[in-house]
Amino acid sequence: MSTDNKAMGRKHHFAHHFRSAEHEYESAKQGIWLFMATEILMFGAIFAAYAIFHSLYPSMFAEGASHLDWRMGFINTCVLLVSSWTMAMAIQSLQSGKGKNAAPYLIVTLLCGAGFMVIKYLEYTHKFHLGLYPGKWFTYEGAQHSNLALYFSFYFVMSGLHGIHVLLGMGLITWVLIRTMRGEFDEHYYTPVEGVGIFWHIIDLIWIYLFPILYLIG
Repeated sequence: MSTDNKAMGRKHHFAHHFRSAEHEYESAKQGIWLFMATEILMFGAIFAAYAIFHSLYPSMFAEGASHLDWRMGFINTCVLLVSSWTMAMAIQSLQSGKGKNAAPYLIVTLLCGAGFMVIKYLEYTHKFHLGLYPGKWFTYEGAQHSNLALYFSFYFVMSGLHGIHVLLGMGLITWVLIRTMRGEFDEHYYTPVEGVGIFWHIIDLIWIYLFPILYLIG
């Protein structure tokens, strides 16, 4: 990584508390990985709680999973896998000096994120229509287990928290997309795009675990 930013016709001025642009780049990557470690710990705690209660009420969790449409979950999995590829291609385009290709890849990534959220909206509205709410708001009358609301508490917490991260990721992608279209990134400076890419990949990875846990294992 160099201090020259040819796309902007000027040098990339790293902050005064860094020794060089390379030092700034490595520090930024370490920072984003440290942040993502805290995210993984947060989701990991929820996964652990899910596993504990699943072992206590396996039949109830199986009933809850039966109300989910695995096909929608599978489509969303495919959508996020495609978005991870396009995000990686956007970064690779910048790294290889093909910055003009980065913006279209970022746009496709945004569209995939939007598609994911549309499908989640359809899933949520269907659950709400049936009365499959979390906790004390649960009104579904056909439940075979009296504590079925517990399953949907986990479902909405886990999928909802993940959905919030998808929306945050889409906001960050929009930010780097605007800067990319302005020509602020090239093969010498692409740190923000790579940082957002790491965030997006971790979000996708978390969904890879959420999909089988919620939709398939039951």
